[in-house]
Amino acid sequence: MSMSKKDFIALADHIRIVNGDDPETFTEYAIDCLADFLQIQNPRFNRERWLSYIAGECGPNGGAIRNKEVN
Repeated sequence: MSMSKKDFIALADHIRIVNGDDPETFTEYAIDCLADFLQIQNPRFNRERWLSYIAGECGPNGGAIRNKEVN
């Protein structure tokens, strides 16, 4: 059974949370190696989108980040 998009997003969310507390927990190299593994798990895996999501450059589906205004 290959990993699904939902699995990829959950993993990225975890990395984002952990790295939010300590950006060196998952180094760029470690994340890159993990992306290599994920590509093997599912050929439809979108590596660039996943890396961009972890970096906070896009939403989980690759779209723009929605800003939530608090009044």
